[in-house]
Amino acid sequence: MHHFRFSAQSPQNQTDHGYRILATKSNFPILKNMSLYKLVLNPQALREPHWHANADELGYCTKGEMVISLYANGNEREKFLISAGQAFFIPSGSLHSLENSGKEQAELILQFSSDEPEDFGLSSVINMFSDEVLGNTWGMPASYFSSLQRSPKEAFIAQLPLPGAIEKVERYVSKYQYALEESSPLISNGGGSAKVARQNVWPVLKRQALYSLTLTQQGMREPHWHPETAELGYVSSGEGRMSILSPDGKVDTYTMAAGDIYFIPKAYPHHIENLANEDLKILIFFDQAMPQDIGFTGSVKSNSNAALAAILNTSPSFFDKLPAYYEDLFIVDKINPEN
Repeated sequence: MHHFRFSAQSPQNQTDHGYRILATKSNFPILKNMSLYKLVLNPQALREPHWHANADELGYCTKGEMVISLYANGNEREKFLISAGQAFFIPSGSLHSLENSGKEQAELILQFSSDEPEDFGLSSVINMFSDEVLGNTWGMPASYFSSLQRSPKEAFIAQLPLPGAIEKVERYVSKYQYALEESSPLISNGGGSAKVARQNVWPVLKRQALYSLTLTQQGMREPHWHPETAELGYVSSGEGRMSILSPDGKVDTYTMAAGDIYFIPKAYPHHIENLANEDLKILIFFDQAMPQDIGFTGSVKSNSNAALAAILNTSPSFFDKLPAYYEDLFIVDKINPEN
């Protein structure tokens, strides 16, 4: 129920120049206020200028490089270059395009603040208006626009005639981009690391955040929950196991591999562990700009040993040897690997 073989899905939108795979409420019903797209663009391909009517967009580049052009409220213009390991943010309703500026296929993971995002492509919007309306808009005769080859279907992904040259301005750092994998980790130990893109380090974020979680062979993300945020994860490499408890007492335990996604509703307890001999890497999106969590290592021993013994039907002395921490460890060593 919480797990989705995203990589096994056929593209819902495709042209000769790229494709898009969608995970929305329609094919992953547990989603709430969040969705995920994978966008793949061939060299010289352009995701046409478009906007999302009901969702902010938080993107992460997994492969290649991309030029992003943005036109937002207040006549704000931005144009910047992103590459693998970098994130970007697009406010809802802002016109933007994505151009593969490299020599290899480019891939993006895009998360939206709606479980059913609404898109408007510039090609279909222009084509809906008459030659007279377009002429009046730009102060031109209507006949000037009669040569347009109108289509009710948007261009979606088009091919540019020549590779675009990277302009100097595109190499400047924009407030809408964030070098996530180059940032200092929130935590790092033998079990793994977590790098974060959230509002305190990236102020442009409004209602989303992104963590890049790496678990080593002996790493485990301790049992925890997020009191005020849901979690939508994309496995970028490796193999892992997750367990989730629902309010009805049902435990959902599953293995996940590269290309899979999962969704955890707000405050549902869960854990993540690495099952392979390589690092497990997960992009974790949240529906809050400053996600917080409560883990076992900090919270369980905040109760008295007598209280713990009473609910677990054992002796209070059982808990004497369990360490007490004033804050969660977040990532712990898996010294007892499960089969």
